[in-house]
Amino acid sequence: MAHEKRAAFRNEDYWGRPVPGFGDPQARVYVLGLAPAAHGGNRTGRVFTGDRSGDWLFGSMYRTGFASGPTSVARDDGLRLKGAFVAAAVRCAPPANRPLPSERDNCLPYAAMELELLGDVRAVVCLGSFAWDAAARLYGIRPKPHFGHGAEHPLDGGPTLIGCYHPSQQNTFTGRLTEEMLDAVFTRAREIAGLP
Repeated sequence: MAHEKRAAFRNEDYWGRPVPGFGDPQARVYVLGLAPAAHGGNRTGRVFTGDRSGDWLFGSMYRTGFASGPTSVARDDGLRLKGAFVAAAVRCAPPANRPLPSERDNCLPYAAMELELLGDVRAVVCLGSFAWDAAARLYGIRPKPHFGHGAEHPLDGGPTLIGCYHPSQQNTFTGRLTEEMLDAVFTRAREIAGLP
């Protein structure tokens, strides 16, 4: 995917390898997305960075006190997260933005390691049904709870999963996801995580 550059980025070197999660090592909120965008995270090397989904995500995280700024354009743009860590279920940009279950399953051990290292995650915000399914696999939840925007599934002795429509252009352009809806999810995540 790193060889197929968008004209606007033709002079940039694309990251073109697995994109790690990033954020606060003391995070109580873990945000799980789908996969890096071909010309976003795959280009910049930081998940949800350099694309419109990231603009929506970090705009909301800024408004709800998790991010130092409302945008994320490059790995070295100075954006810092407080109380949150952002990652993706699939770590490489999939063809046509449609990851296979095998890709999800190959990448989930990285999310599992991140969650183990973070140690005190109390809320997992799942951006879309794919991330919800991935989180259910991570925590061995059977039967899988029903996904919906604002759905919550607390785990005995573990975090609460929170469903959220993905901030994709399809969802934001059509009004299926609004800024108010996204902000409400992150406000609820703060409450569950016990953050001021």
